[in-house]
Amino acid sequence: MRPTLLSLLSLGFCVSLRIWPAVGKYEKLSLSAWPSPVVPLGQTVTLRCHSRSPLKRFILFKTDGRRRLPVLQGRYVNNFNLGPVTREHARSYTCSGAYWSAHSDPLQIVVTGVFTKPSISAHPGPLVQRGENVTLHCHSSVVFDKFILHQESSTGHLQRRGEMLTGGHAAADFVIGPMTLASAGTYRCYGSLSGSPYEWSAPSDPMDIVITGLSKKPSLSAQGGPVVRSGENVTLVCSSERAFDQFHLLMEGEDLGRLLAGGRGHHGALQAEFPLGPGTPAHSGIYRCYGSFTHSPYLWSDSSDPLFLSVTGSTTSTCPSSMEPHTTEEAQLPQAHSSTWYIVLGLIIAFTSTSIILTALVYHWCSTQNHVAIMEGEPKEDRTVNDEDPTAEDVIFVHLNYRTLSEILFTPTPLSPMHFFTETSIYEEFDVNQDHADPDLAPSFEHTECYKLKS
Repeated sequence: MRPTLLSLLSLGFCVSLRIWPAVGKYEKLSLSAWPSPVVPLGQTVTLRCHSRSPLKRFILFKTDGRRRLPVLQGRYVNNFNLGPVTREHARSYTCSGAYWSAHSDPLQIVVTGVFTKPSISAHPGPLVQRGENVTLHCHSSVVFDKFILHQESSTGHLQRRGEMLTGGHAAADFVIGPMTLASAGTYRCYGSLSGSPYEWSAPSDPMDIVITGLSKKPSLSAQGGPVVRSGENVTLVCSSERAFDQFHLLMEGEDLGRLLAGGRGHHGALQAEFPLGPGTPAHSGIYRCYGSFTHSPYLWSDSSDPLFLSVTGSTTSTCPSSMEPHTTEEAQLPQAHSSTWYIVLGLIIAFTSTSIILTALVYHWCSTQNHVAIMEGEPKEDRTVNDEDPTAEDVIFVHLNYRTLSEILFTPTPLSPMHFFTETSIYEEFDVNQDHADPDLAPSFEHTECYKLKS
């Protein structure tokens, strides 16, 4: 029995030595990258070669054109670390066992950050109803030949040829839909040139595509009411009878963040408070909120009814004083009224003074004309004095009482309709050539005519 047993064991060992190389020779290995085959510049990536047979040696190859160049090899080791990666690492890789296994399928290692990032936008918007379509638009000032759209947590990506736009720009559109639960998530787009297919641009800013309308809508309200004064604290409350564990607040379609449910309201509903801080005119707008669960952050409820928030006025005075405080809006009202009153008063004074002066000048001119006419009507000899020039005329001075006029113009009095009239003009002729024993008895030429204003 013992010789027979030993013979059988020897035969099985010899057969196994012949079978394992034959199996390994025709086995096709697989190659994977961790954490991802898309690697930013300067990062590290691990390539893992998988085999079902107990191979002792693995070799990693890099494809350079049509040639396969061995890069790394290890005994009893099937993990190969690459990095920090440069543009030279952007290649296609395969792996195999030493001498007897077939090569794996090629794995493309893409290096990102080689070019500036493009931009991404969603049309008509990032919030999409189930079953609808959304278009993701990639755009760049770099004339890329190709745009790549990548969804996080996905091993694949979509590629579109870049279209030339006016102004030396390029763009591509990716239609996603009809939307399913798997379509929701975070998307980024990249750009690439045809001469370097494994070198991509830096990723665009993330774009979160959310499916809404999957559950009943919550309610949104403002503490203290939807109309607040500038400077007052603004807090919006989103609540729902459904057991959401987080709420999202949006203003005019812009996501303002999310909060975990913080307790229950008066009627037992779950709610979250969103403090917006002191109110400013920028807070005025239309708000909506949504509910969701932390285990599915891209699946939201239906939208709440819109809340119109208005921030007006001011709660502080710009001119502090010891008097009773007033708001800035109330303090500005009398100032504006007083300024208008001063302007109107100044115009009235200017118009009145101009009218008085013009009337005085006209009256003076008329008085002079009347005096000339009277003088012309008298005999010639009566108008000669001591054989001097007969054309000499008496001079009459007309004085205005400027003190009285200034008091009228510059003394503040209540405004009322004003009417002015002039008294009958009185003038007197004096013969300047009459003999007078005493010069002090000579007639005075300063005869005053007064124009009075009658209120």
